Amino acid sequence: MGRVVAFVPARGGSKSIPLKNIKEFCGKPLIYWSVSALQNTAGVDQVVVATDSDEIQQTVEGFQFEKVKVYRRLNENAQDTSSTESVILEYLQVAELTGDDTLMLVQITSPFTESSHFEKALNFFISNNYDSLLSCVRVKRFFWNEDGTSKNYDYQRRPRRQDFRGDLMENGAFYISKVRGIVASRNRLHGNIGIFEMPEYTGIEIDEPDDWIIAEMFMRRYGTAFLSGKKKWEIKLFLSDVDGVLTDAGMYYSETGDELKKFNTHDGMAFQLLREAGIKTGIITSEQTQLVERRGAKLKVDYLFQSKRHGGKLATALEICQSEGLSLDQVAYIGDDINCKELLHEVGVAACPSNAVKQIKEIPRIIHLTKAGGNGAVREFVDLIIEKMKSGD
Repeated sequence: MGRVVAFVPARGGSKSIPLKNIKEFCGKPLIYWSVSALQNTAGVDQVVVATDSDEIQQTVEGFQFEKVKVYRRLNENAQDTSSTESVILEYLQVAELTGDDTLMLVQITSPFTESSHFEKALNFFISNNYDSLLSCVRVKRFFWNEDGTSKNYDYQRRPRRQDFRGDLMENGAFYISKVRGIVASRNRLHGNIGIFEMPEYTGIEIDEPDDWIIAEMFMRRYGTAFLSGKKKWEIKLFLSDVDGVLTDAGMYYSETGDELKKFNTHDGMAFQLLREAGIKTGIITSEQTQLVERRGAKLKVDYLFQSKRHGGKLATALEICQSEGLSLDQVAYIGDDINCKELLHEVGVAACPSNAVKQIKEIPRIIHLTKAGGNGAVREFVDLIIEKMKSGD
């Protein structure tokens, strides 16, 4: 099929969000997410970022990705009115590509696209012998014409959402085309067109400031597979903090002065689910109490470390990894306060409950859970881990 070149347009001008393409998004420049995913995509031979901006060029070159090079596009094809096709055709006039080569147009405004999406789409494109392909999401919404007639369903037999197949909507993430077809048709889509369906949340495109806020929220919830730089989750060890995570962070005392903590039974089931999935478990806490020791025994954790240790929680996790023959990339950890920060920065998958402190929530690749500590946050995290590992994403 020839070479596969990913083409990423990134002009410097943006009226709605100035220098949008390199504005920080979840701790990295927006352009990083698409370019990083392409760098890690098997089957992509080269990634070309087409820009007219010195700042964007410097940012991209700073990533030091071996597959990536910068192409300086002409100013005439970097205007508000310039079409994407114009810069594609400009590049193809100077690129050393043949008609049998494949061009994958990738848009930075869709940062949810992972390496696995690109790889699956390329295989789908090749195996079905398409001339071009576009990415879409399935939208289960009912649409109407201005004359009062429905576009996509019979309103007299209104289907339930679960029985409604919905419609495919172009999500703008990427397009794959044979070079010869682009040159002949002067269009990214031509001939026998295929559709690659992506998850519904990838339908969010960043065009306006409000889109940015929504996209960051969804990125933290769904995008951890590539936030961590991994193509898929391969978790072998699950570690948890106690206060504020397994508990609600409350300090309860009896009349005799005994300290009490409130745990959640759903979190208890989470540890059982991890055992059944073959994942080792552990608790790391700075406190030293018999109560936590009893809770750890009931949860049947493989490791329980209490009290402050030299090197903090990161050193403790590294000690466990060494005994298990694992790397930190194979560890999932949930924490809520600054004594968890160092470890949360280093593990393969990190999460925090909704009650976590601001410094923890600002960690670039951390999952923001919807539940608070002591109210099922650990179970929410574990369900997500098991779901992602089963899906292979």
